[in-house]
Amino acid sequence: MDVPEHPKLLDEELYSRQLDVLGIPAMQRIQKAKVLLSGLQGLGAEVAKNLVLMGVGSLTLHDPHPTCWPDLAAQIFLSEEDLQRSRAEASHTRLAQLNETVQVFIHSGDITEDLLLDFQVVVLTASKLEEQLKVGTLCHTHGICFLVADTRGLVGQLFCDFGEDFMVQDPTEAEPLTAAIKDISQGSPGIITLKGEVNGHSFRDGDLVTFSGIEGMVELNGCSPQPIRVQKDGSLEIGDTTTFSHYLRGGTITEVKRSKTVKHESLDTALLQPRVVAQSTQEVHRAHCLHQAFRALHEFQHLYGRLPQPWDPVDAETVVDLARALEPLQGTEELLDEALLRTIALSSAGCLSPMAAFLGAVTAQEVLKAISRKFIPLDQWLYFDALDCLPEDEKLLPNPEDCAPRGCRYDGQIAVFGTGLQDKLSHQHYLLVGAGAIGCEMLKGFALVGLGAGGGGGVVVADMDHIERSNLSRQFLFRPQDIGRSKAKVAAAAAQGLNPDLRVTPLTYPLDPTTENFYGDNFFSHVDGVVAALDSFQARHYVAARCTHYLKPLLEAGTQGTHGSASVFIPHVTKTYSGPASAGTSEDTIHPVCTMRYFPSTFEHTLQWARDEFERLFQLSAETINHYQQTCTSLADMDGPQILTLLQQVLGVLRVRPQTWKDCVVWALGHWQLCFHYDILQQLRHFPPDKVFEDGTPFWSGPKQCPQPLEFDINQDTHLCYVLAAANLYAQMHGLPGSSDQTALRELLKLLPQPDPQHLNPIFTSNLELASAPAEFGPEQLKELQKALEVWSKGSPLKPLLFEKDDDSNFHVDFVTMAASLRSQNYGILPANRAQSKRIVGRIIPAIATTTAAVAGLLVLELYKVVGGPQPLGAYRHSYLNLAENRFDRWVPSAPTIQTFQHLKWTSWDRLKVPAVQPERTLESLLAYIQEQHGLRVRMLLHGTAQLYSAEWPPEKQIQFLPLSPPFTAHSRETNGFLPPARPASCS
Repeated sequence: MDVPEHPKLLDEELYSRQLDVLGIPAMQRIQKAKVLLSGLQGLGAEVAKNLVLMGVGSLTLHDPHPTCWPDLAAQIFLSEEDLQRSRAEASHTRLAQLNETVQVFIHSGDITEDLLLDFQVVVLTASKLEEQLKVGTLCHTHGICFLVADTRGLVGQLFCDFGEDFMVQDPTEAEPLTAAIKDISQGSPGIITLKGEVNGHSFRDGDLVTFSGIEGMVELNGCSPQPIRVQKDGSLEIGDTTTFSHYLRGGTITEVKRSKTVKHESLDTALLQPRVVAQSTQEVHRAHCLHQAFRALHEFQHLYGRLPQPWDPVDAETVVDLARALEPLQGTEELLDEALLRTIALSSAGCLSPMAAFLGAVTAQEVLKAISRKFIPLDQWLYFDALDCLPEDEKLLPNPEDCAPRGCRYDGQIAVFGTGLQDKLSHQHYLLVGAGAIGCEMLKGFALVGLGAGGGGGVVVADMDHIERSNLSRQFLFRPQDIGRSKAKVAAAAAQGLNPDLRVTPLTYPLDPTTENFYGDNFFSHVDGVVAALDSFQARHYVAARCTHYLKPLLEAGTQGTHGSASVFIPHVTKTYSGPASAGTSEDTIHPVCTMRYFPSTFEHTLQWARDEFERLFQLSAETINHYQQTCTSLADMDGPQILTLLQQVLGVLRVRPQTWKDCVVWALGHWQLCFHYDILQQLRHFPPDKVFEDGTPFWSGPKQCPQPLEFDINQDTHLCYVLAAANLYAQMHGLPGSSDQTALRELLKLLPQPDPQHLNPIFTSNLELASAPAEFGPEQLKELQKALEVWSKGSPLKPLLFEKDDDSNFHVDFVTMAASLRSQNYGILPANRAQSKRIVGRIIPAIATTTAAVAGLLVLELYKVVGGPQPLGAYRHSYLNLAENRFDRWVPSAPTIQTFQHLKWTSWDRLKVPAVQPERTLESLLAYIQEQHGLRVRMLLHGTAQLYSAEWPPEKQIQFLPLSPPFTAHSRETNGFLPPARPASCS
């Protein structure tokens, strides 16, 4: 196919979260791709939305069919005004607005062989089998990647044909394994000893590796990929190194990812020999039954020119008969599950937004795999069903009259569940916490299913954040003109645009302990359920605790890259939320100061040190000087620590006020020398390489790596880029113009003399000395400080720089990355690259639109069950998916754990019951009631629980906890509220 002669520049700010998942090479291929999508019902619209958000080069839409009422139940780009317009034309404008860098076209004619040759990928949705076979054969012949996707009610299918020799260049999401080298022996074979831990999993026999940064045995640097063997002690065996130079120090070993070839059959062959994605024999059998069900539905449509009528038993039996008559699948002797087929046929006329959301996300991800050649594609059929959303009791299933079309936007949903569930949905009142990526998808789901769209219903969305440019690649309710505006307000208005009947109230303050006066008893008494769309485990735990406290259902989802999860927690039915306290290295992890400054052993340590350096040099120093200027404080009025701070900032960081760009470069070069050369020399004077403890143990052992000073080298990119970033930041702080010209900087540095270490910092040579003698300064230093302050007080205020991770032109991330990399070189630590540094220091969670949409769809499926009425535990599902590895797991959640003591039994959902009528609902009456009825005494009321004890209990049972229920609280004599977690009260 033809590609643009001038490739688009990659907008790294827009796609920052996505780049952490896919990488730059994959994104560049995606931006050049041309995709044809036929079928713009709900499923097709979801595929199109995800592809446009993720930046595919061009997308051509094909669907000449007129818009009808059932389409509106799942199609986000259509409205009542579009009825009878072709779906492609009606969807075009709104779809193109999602991403101005993507070209969106319409093809209104037939799909011909000549048309197909212009595309890399072709996707058919809601298509007839005859068309699938015709287009699939042409695509297979011409090497065009071909996909078929469809949903029928609560079941869906996806088929992929990427050809007989499709090369996957990057099969996994994991970063290549890397490790720092400690030693390499000369011999046959050579033995590599690694330093510290491997960044990733572990090397295996046969892995291919490359080398870089080795001093001495330079023959290995940049060599072709070499195979390795892993020894028992963890060292690595490579080829003959006998003739190589003697190894001196340093170096990195990096795994070379191997490509993988995938072989796919054409659709006509795969139709009778389906290879399905499944985890067990039982799942394979169910998938084969679903496969035959789709074939029978195609046959029914071919014979009668329509789909089966909703919940029509006659049509359903016809579908079962057609399935019996189908040619059996090759290689299987499975009996058809006729009950399953019948249920599928009865509900197959419907079109549901969560099914479209989930399968549309998976389909879009497979399109991206075809384009980018990153991650292993499906092999070859995927079947998904959510028939667990239907009532287990057949008496509660809808009837044909209840599911007949009403000529309304919910007809596609009514065809599956009937009007009863639709009425319940419309009267629900839900709280959505978070209006980010998952929050936007959930609001879309609410609008399409009609949650809170009737009398007395409504949705409250709470989010205190504002829209950033990096949000636009996933949070599809936002547009470029919304940057800087409130997420909650913009998302609420956009959701109402999807469904004018939806009632959405935005709130811009958080749900946390500081707002319990608002999100309290009265607020939660009007809430039917809560959806948590949060990016912090701390926030999730708090919201979950409030749901447990107020006995409200909680639906919760999260993503990281291609991984996603969706969970449901129902009072008295499932366990309460018990997610991890943090994800891996928590955003709140604090490394010891001495470790970061003097004994780092991981690149996380060096990154945190570099981030602190940024704050100290470019924020705190400016704030200190500005504060002194504003207050005009005399040194005589300051204590020792205050003077020390001024000493450090004025005579250290800001000794001379720069006037030109050259002055800023001189400062940056001097600071390079101070941090990465003289400071290390000073540390080695305190702790020599041969230092030992009294027992003879080497000081530099274990995680403590003995550092080495660096020599500034103008030809080293890391050295040059550090000076460039530091000089620009210094210039920004002083209101001076900067420069991005590396060539000019290199020429300027050639003319500058090496800085004098004493001139760099006349107070202390290193941070180590400052820490060990913080109060050692004399009259001369005070005199110099006073003189410098007088000079600074006459100038204009400085500009403190607040760290901003999402602006790639401001040198913030560049400085931290270069500083951490140089610090890592000092200590022989394998450094992080810029993308890793940005993600860690900026606390960025890798994210893509497909995973977000998939987990939101799974949550809305659980919402049907929660709203539909009391359901047994077996009806609910927790879900986990990994789109990179084609893993899709759904399982029944655990029941709540039962606590027992004597005649008492309770779970985390239960409450200590007290009579509803009391003369005075006070703490005193509660305590008297407990002692009278249960023979127990209350030691403490705390966080919504009663702490019970009894003299007759054995020692191990002396304290028991039991949740409290209304009408008693610890702060009011007359109330129907719960005991607030933030207001403990003690009594004996």
